[in-house]
Amino acid sequence: MASRIVLGWREWIALPELGIGRLRAKVDSGARSSALHVDSQWRFHERGGPWVGFCLSPGHGAPMIEAVAPVFDEREVTDSGGHCTRRVFVRTTLALAGIEREIEINLSDRRGMLFPMLLGRTALARAFTVDPGRSFLHGRHARREPGVVAVSRPAAPGEAVPFPTSPPHRRPS
Repeated sequence: MASRIVLGWREWIALPELGIGRLRAKVDSGARSSALHVDSQWRFHERGGPWVGFCLSPGHGAPMIEAVAPVFDEREVTDSGGHCTRRVFVRTTLALAGIEREIEINLSDRRGMLFPMLLGRTALARAFTVDPGRSFLHGRHARREPGVVAVSRPAAPGEAVPFPTSPPHRRPS
């Protein structure tokens, strides 16, 4: 078995395809899926498929980030309190500890939580292990330029994928 990278119970991560250069994440091997706090989200159709737009503030004093991504899936998620809700899932790249890998993230309201991102075990599988007695073992990522809108989208090898240009991808007024 290849050596796995040790993470602390909390780490700085980046989601570069979504324009998030650094974000505090709770690493939770007890949670199946990863969750990203969004302040608002809206749906639209682009290129024949469902997309989701969303806004989030990655931390105190950080500028609001607006991003769009194709909807990968929608499914029921049971939170730690036993409440079941239907959530939108997107696929995007996680950058952590010098590794970039594609993961699934559900978009949720984590307003009352200490960490805007919960990194679940499916994102950790086969690459990471967790030392619950340690924290922030892999430093901080640089911030992205404020106001940059990012798009996360699947593309076939060699396919040029344009940014969605129709007005519905913008946040409704």
